[in-house]
Amino acid sequence: MLHDELYLSRQFEITELMDQPCSDNEIHGCLRDLASVNFCTFAYRPTLRWLDSLVARRASTSLRILDVGCGYGDMLRKIFHWSKRRGVSVKLTGLDINPQATITAREATPSEQQITYLTGDPFSYNIKADVVISSLFTHHLSNEEVIRFLCWMEGHATEGWFINDLHRHPIPFHIFRIWAKIAAWHPFVQHDGPISVLRSFTFVDWQRLCHAAGLGADKVDLQWHMPCRLCVGRFK
Repeated sequence: MLHDELYLSRQFEITELMDQPCSDNEIHGCLRDLASVNFCTFAYRPTLRWLDSLVARRASTSLRILDVGCGYGDMLRKIFHWSKRRGVSVKLTGLDINPQATITAREATPSEQQITYLTGDPFSYNIKADVVISSLFTHHLSNEEVIRFLCWMEGHATEGWFINDLHRHPIPFHIFRIWAKIAAWHPFVQHDGPISVLRSFTFVDWQRLCHAAGLGADKVDLQWHMPCRLCVGRFK
């Protein structure tokens, strides 16, 4: 049992299993069950609500969206269905550094959705998009890499960006450990889920990181979403 004071600073060097070399079957099973976790925890809702707000601000009905750290591609597939309901024409691109993830995402995506999946480090790509999004990505980065990512999004998103990630807090840490075992999710998910909480951020963390990236409080919107999501968004 971890003491609550350990949650006050982001100083956890524990490596997640999905960040290490693993077989195709392992990454497929892990990503599939992570999609189940996302569904059960309403993880798509903050991003879709932010996109609703973005669309309401603009006249154009077409949107280029880049999802960094796209994993299984389930967020992009949700956005595809959102676009049909909203009457928005979208060009959807997913980028992930793990080639096994992009292969799995491509296989899980119906061809009619026409989502493009790319493999690579975002910092090596010079992709312009109206919107850059990420989900459960930034907690995999060091503080310095997060600052770099914030600056990268500022330079590559013409209309705005949105980060959807976890909130570092003891309650989700302990609840998820129990829930993942009861649900019998993939062993990677059971192991990595609580670690992801420990590696994620608080309000103060995000304020400091955004300030370090040259983004003052007047430029970003920091919001907590049920259950235990802490999201950072920016309209440009």
